[in-house]
Amino acid sequence: MRQSLAQLERAFVDEMEQDREQAERLQRETALRARKRHLEKTHKRGSMRFGLLVLILVATAVLVTVAMFETLYYVMG
Repeated sequence: MRQSLAQLERAFVDEMEQDREQAERLQRETALRARKRHLEKTHKRGSMRFGLLVLILVATAVLVTVAMFETLYYVMG
């Protein structure tokens, strides 16, 4: 009887350790997934901002060029 009780206690302790390890592993995996999602979101936002910046710079260059030639036309004409 004592041996089977000791075996049951040992099995219970082993199962508790396995459950704790599994919970820790799941917590680490969850943290990794959250960090990965955050990095992907940041990268996507950065790419969109860069595209917008390029568009604004090109539009500014076009507007300045048009304004410069119109001013030159009025001065020379």
